[in-house]
Amino acid sequence: MARWNNFYLVRIEFLGFRYHGWQIQPGLKSVEGMMNKTFEFIFQHQNFKVLGCGRTDAKVSADDFPLELFLNETVDPPALLEELNSNLPFDIRAKSVEEIDANFNIIQHSKIKEYHYRFSFGEKSHPFNAPFVINYEEQLNIEHMQEAAKVFIGTHNFKRFACKPNENTNLEREILSAVIEKNTTLTGSFIPENSYFFKVSAKGFLRYQVRLMMGALIQVGKGEWSVDDLKNALINFEEEPINYNAPSSGLNLHKVSF
Repeated sequence: MARWNNFYLVRIEFLGFRYHGWQIQPGLKSVEGMMNKTFEFIFQHQNFKVLGCGRTDAKVSADDFPLELFLNETVDPPALLEELNSNLPFDIRAKSVEEIDANFNIIQHSKIKEYHYRFSFGEKSHPFNAPFVINYEEQLNIEHMQEAAKVFIGTHNFKRFACKPNENTNLEREILSAVIEKNTTLTGSFIPENSYFFKVSAKGFLRYQVRLMMGALIQVGKGEWSVDDLKNALINFEEEPINYNAPSSGLNLHKVSF
């Protein structure tokens, strides 16, 4: 096993629409693969390692995705930041580079992740929205959805909101905040005036959990579920899994705090 002498925390943001998530997968384009390719070009060698803060699904974007860079050589953080942004593709941008010590562990250190899921409803929206705002042509009751979002706050067993968990998976998760707000941050001539986002934070999420939570909220908005139905889905966690997984491109990793 390689022994590394220098450690850096790199924060990036990316539009995930053309990637199959962060993690490298054979034959598929990934954000991690693009970062490795760029680092290799900058350093002119492969003697480095990159470790991300977690996985993302295909087409999921990020405003803030931290990764740890392991090296045996010393680099100047401002110079590396400039080199990264000169060589990364148009849909990935490096935000910061800072030197850290060997005790930092991007996976094991306590962190809080905040996700935003953007959506609109009503008349079909402009195609330019496809990478980051999911449009539902049915009318949605936002007030009911806002009430339902509060149900998620606290510690619950999310077995029905997980994709194929194994027997060792910890299905209990504490949701620190969950709210639906009017979108005032992502604006433009083609963004629907009545667009919203589901904002949720926790120390950790199960695979597809946020998208399944969003799917349940959409069912409430359509009137197919009541708020009590959502409460029962958390209480009666041994019943059938939630079957509506909201499309991935609406999901955005907004912030990761250590």
